[in-house]
Amino acid sequence: MITASLKRKENIAEYLLYMWQIEDIIRANGLDLAKIQASVIDRYPGLSDAQRKEMTEWYESLIDMMRREGVEKSGHLQLNKNVIIQLVDLHQALLKAPRFPDYTAEFYKTLPYIVELRSKAGENKAGEIETCFNALYGMLMMRLSGKEITPSTQDAIRQISRFIATLAKNFHLDEADKLFPAEENS
Repeated sequence: MITASLKRKENIAEYLLYMWQIEDIIRANGLDLAKIQASVIDRYPGLSDAQRKEMTEWYESLIDMMRREGVEKSGHLQLNKNVIIQLVDLHQALLKAPRFPDYTAEFYKTLPYIVELRSKAGENKAGEIETCFNALYGMLMMRLSGKEITPSTQDAIRQISRFIATLAKNFHLDEADKLFPAEENS
């Protein structure tokens, strides 16, 4: 919760990947708050009682949302899907606006990797932006489990990371109303 709110303010891409990881941590603990308390919350050093209570309530609310939304075994919470939707909307706006040739160029450098990943997705095809996040999250999981990563995969992830970093930077500029000035929107 503390980390999530910091990441949300600083880097929307890191926030989303972190939240996907939180969903998996909750699943790994069987959506059991007592297990999460022991394996996650109690491991945070120096939390005040108020912070510990707030963190416990945050995990409890996420567990409740996961149950209500039917994502106990897989899938993502609507609040995380909403971030993807916002990123997709911004992505499309950036591609349409001629003032962002660098963004468009970065996307087209990334597109062959997206196409390749989507061709391997079978029935579970996702949109371009979600495909990028799936790749980044998959890489994170591979690293955490100590799996070997091929040079071609590393190249793909480097390009996808550059593209998503550009999108994330633009997202925060857009949130601050610095990307599309008000007079353009009228």
